[in-house]
Amino acid sequence: MSATASNDLDLDAVARYVAGRLPGFDDQLSAEKFAVGQSNPTFLLKAGSHRYVLRRKPLGNLLKSAHAVDREFRVQSALQDTSVPVPKMHLLCQNEGVIGSEFYIMAHVPGRSFDDPRLPELPVATRRGPMDEMNRVLAALHDIDVNAVGLADFGPPGDYFARQLGRWSKQYKASEIKDIPAMDMLIARLGNSLPKDDGQRTLVHGDYRIDNMIFSPDGTTCRAVLDWELSTIGHPFADLAAVIMQWRMPVGPEGRGLAGVDRDAEGLMSDQAFITAYCERRGIDQIDNFGAYVGFSFFRMAAILQGVLKRALDGNASNPEHAVKLGRLVPEFAQAGLNALDQSEG
Repeated sequence: MSATASNDLDLDAVARYVAGRLPGFDDQLSAEKFAVGQSNPTFLLKAGSHRYVLRRKPLGNLLKSAHAVDREFRVQSALQDTSVPVPKMHLLCQNEGVIGSEFYIMAHVPGRSFDDPRLPELPVATRRGPMDEMNRVLAALHDIDVNAVGLADFGPPGDYFARQLGRWSKQYKASEIKDIPAMDMLIARLGNSLPKDDGQRTLVHGDYRIDNMIFSPDGTTCRAVLDWELSTIGHPFADLAAVIMQWRMPVGPEGRGLAGVDRDAEGLMSDQAFITAYCERRGIDQIDNFGAYVGFSFFRMAAILQGVLKRALDGNASNPEHAVKLGRLVPEFAQAGLNALDQSEG
């Protein structure tokens, strides 16, 4: 996870707010902006010998309920000392007058991250390790007792997928720049294809990918799961399907998928192996109509990327050039969602 020097943060204002609350802020303070984090700008803070991470809302006009750093702070605070590894939360500032937006500060977790699910930096014989660890942590997340950790009210009751379809359809329309027929068709078909609510309610991450995880520097143990902006109480299969959705995208820095990769030769888990391992860890026999969940995942990611593109065109993106590249994938995601529905119904 690379970072560059940044002038996008009022360090004097941060230092004044944090002074006396965290160690190191009376010393020389510097900040570097991480290249990742399209939604909420994220900075590495160096305060004396201490390292912290500051995550803020972007500036400008924002879609309602988007960029909820307060929710990120709450869910990660609740997960401290559970089987789901997260950074230690330090401070939440909801006073927008301090730096122009809400922000929070958490511990910096040293380790390594993998931006490419092909894991090219690892020997073939070891590549299954991080994928299986990813599977283990996902199953652990969905086994969290939300009542015990104080998150029973973290999401509304009712049909999660119907609620999410309605929410992201509205978000997509609010960010729409031009007509994309495949996206309109996908929204219409999902209304009739998504499985009926079966009553499952767990904590869901909402953007569970290997590049949102920090691993130990020389092993496969997950040290932290990051980017909880989209977390809520919902249906666990949404997270599982999102993993499979990501892997079906093209390889490379934009798609970050595994499409066309000979996974067996490359030492990588297949979609079915990942699903089977997850079911075994959670004591589930099988998942019916899984393609519909994958189709929904493509739809939601397309809606998210449409919002990223709109912010870039409005001048509010954290990384405008990368945001435009991601926005160009919206039609591709929509068509992939339709393909997933065809496979599920075929």
